[in-house]
Amino acid sequence: MPAALRLIDANANRAREALRVMEDAARFLLDDAVLAEQCKRLRHDLGQALLPVGHGIHHRDTPGDVGKTITTEQEGRRSSAAGVVTAAGKRLTEALRAIEEYGKLLRQLPGAERLPETIERLRYRAYEIEMLLARAVSVGEPRQWRMCLLLTEALCDPHPWADVLDAALRAGADCIQVREKHMDAGPLRERVAEVIRRVDRRAAVIVNDRPDVALSAGADGVHLGQTDLPPQAVRKLAGHQLVIGVSTSTLDQARRARDDGADYCGVGPMFLTQTKHKPVLAGPAYLREYLAWGKLPHLAIGGITPGNVDVLRGIGCQGVAVSSAICAAPDPHAAARAILTHLPATAATHV
Repeated sequence: MPAALRLIDANANRAREALRVMEDAARFLLDDAVLAEQCKRLRHDLGQALLPVGHGIHHRDTPGDVGKTITTEQEGRRSSAAGVVTAAGKRLTEALRAIEEYGKLLRQLPGAERLPETIERLRYRAYEIEMLLARAVSVGEPRQWRMCLLLTEALCDPHPWADVLDAALRAGADCIQVREKHMDAGPLRERVAEVIRRVDRRAAVIVNDRPDVALSAGADGVHLGQTDLPPQAVRKLAGHQLVIGVSTSTLDQARRARDDGADYCGVGPMFLTQTKHKPVLAGPAYLREYLAWGKLPHLAIGGITPGNVDVLRGIGCQGVAVSSAICAAPDPHAAARAILTHLPATAATHV
């Protein structure tokens, strides 16, 4: 029994330490009161569950622990906050599993009869918290683009789509979204691959609606609508190989997109547009609300032109997504430049 108590004491320490790392990420990195409370509550409930075996501390033997000097190179490195949180989550669930299994040896202790079952329930709560927190911090520090060209061949008149693309890149567009909703997967993949080749790393390349095509073609990301696959489903498919954007028209949708693992939000529609009918115009008021929330980078979208972009800059807009105003312009380069001159020279880094 002393050996089992010593083992449970060690894993209880691991679990509490991991929870503190996760709680601090929720508090100080994400400002997420709900996640922070879930971590704190789990830490409290774990302490309560371990009260019957709390005397394991008297069997602690740190100097004699043969494992304290066993380390790997990976343990000394973390590439990002997401890496720190992921490691803590794994450490937490592994520790809880060890307590659950070895707790089965201690059922005869007063109050410990149901310890394994209690720890099992806590372990499943830990899995959920681990997932939610990993999604939230995985967005890292995505770049705040200044201008995303929504490239649709049918709108490119009088110029071919490739000429419009080249003109926008020369003007300074730093994101290109390939938006061909009626193109089959094979031709769409070829189109995306051609765009990537032409862009030549001068801008990010995003695919509208199709994470499968984005992955297959080697694009930087995918942009999803409210009726497309949810971000968490795309994460299952792509992990963190793709930047994920989500179209939103309310702050509730933006919050849900963030909780589901999105990296940025389309915010709109700002103005009336012929490109895509929207029954409700969110307008600049929503952008103002979104910027006050300030949790994810943004691309204001919908009817944006050189004539109205100043309205958006006046309330703090850092980035826009533009379609017809560039694709259908007599001079796409001049149109793109005209919009960019009304935006901040350097988009703010998202924190």
